[in-house]
Amino acid sequence: MGLSLEATDLADTSLRGDNPEMVGLLTGLGKAHIRFGGSSVDRRMFWTSTGEPVPSNLKGDKPRPVRAVTPADFQRVNTLLVAADAQISLTVDLGNFDPARAGDMAKYGAEIFGARLVSITVGNEPNGFPTSGVRPSGWGLKDYLGELEQYADAIHKMAPDVPLLGPGAYSEAWWEPFVKTSTPQQKILSLHHYPLTSCDSKDPDSAPTMANLVSARMHERTLAYQRAALDVARQAGMQVWIPETGVSACDGANPTSRTHASALWSVDYVLSSAQNGIQRLGFHSSLLTCTGGPPLSPICSGGAYLKPNGTMTKRAPYLGLAMAASLGSGDFLKVEQSGGGLTYAYALEQADGSTSIIIVNENDPESSAQVEVNLTLPGRARTGTMTRLTGSSFGSQDGTRIDGAEAIPAPVAARATVEGFNYGSPTQKFKLTAGTATVLNFKY
Repeated sequence: MGLSLEATDLADTSLRGDNPEMVGLLTGLGKAHIRFGGSSVDRRMFWTSTGEPVPSNLKGDKPRPVRAVTPADFQRVNTLLVAADAQISLTVDLGNFDPARAGDMAKYGAEIFGARLVSITVGNEPNGFPTSGVRPSGWGLKDYLGELEQYADAIHKMAPDVPLLGPGAYSEAWWEPFVKTSTPQQKILSLHHYPLTSCDSKDPDSAPTMANLVSARMHERTLAYQRAALDVARQAGMQVWIPETGVSACDGANPTSRTHASALWSVDYVLSSAQNGIQRLGFHSSLLTCTGGPPLSPICSGGAYLKPNGTMTKRAPYLGLAMAASLGSGDFLKVEQSGGGLTYAYALEQADGSTSIIIVNENDPESSAQVEVNLTLPGRARTGTMTRLTGSSFGSQDGTRIDGAEAIPAPVAARATVEGFNYGSPTQKFKLTAGTATVLNFKY
């Protein structure tokens, strides 16, 4: 998993290997994946390897300027990928039809990023082009598929080993046609997913409210939506990625913004998605300043509005992602769970034979009692460590902490012992406070 950024952010000079702030943000998410796309790719990003002037038809504004992206930008970003041992996905401009330019971008991407370049997407959310004015009102799925084949051929000539990720749409009707399209390179099905998108609250169940965010209904609905995409992809032997996601796609602040509840949601979203079969996740983020920038971004820059000072802030959702990343890699184990109210548990068997467990307790910390946990392990535990994400209330902003600090979890060996640890026993009993996410690791 990792972060999704705007394509124009490729030109941001803060993305470099000698910037410890950015390196730390990526390494805090494990073996991170950084995706460049967003609405800017078809509206405000201009790729050039020859120094051409930016076309006059591209329009931006002060917080979202038009930016040229060049091979020199790729070389700088690659130093960040190397320093953080991260991978990258690129998106090429489809809003302004130019397969040759996309092929040129793919060529330099493959040459500079090498094996770290794991996918290329043609256009960002093309199903929305007609309504957003990127393409004429009559442009639609049939047009997309025809143009996609031309882009795929141009990209394959320059970067034959890079998979084509798509369609990057928020419409289920686009999934199967993309899967069935014939292209010379490997394809991966992608979808963008923001569960709370009814910004005008016309659909109360999808409005960005705290009640919707922390609910069993939202949890189950998310899994069902993903399974629909997984069913389409599996028939063709494809993976499914969600390169752009977050709590809500609504502009501006809402009751879920920067809240502790969004951190709990992020932990559960990562683990439930992975267990469901989703291969990669990218949480849409912004490099703009915390002051005046997108409130739902997991990260933001310090400094006055539009004047970043070089520091980066980890918001609540980022800390949730860091908690999920702290489990490391492993094979999911079957978990039998009962009771606990709004609590979700996941377990992994690690390569060293240890068991990592995460319990996301989404019961309201202001009104719910502690949950008593009776845990039966697959062996007799000789060590047991824990790290915990906490917050005073669902709605508390910028108050989420991991073991009392605004920092990523410590290594397993440096964590505290599980409270009431029962040495040599397969059964462990302890209590968990509501509104927490707790990672436990047991060795036998």
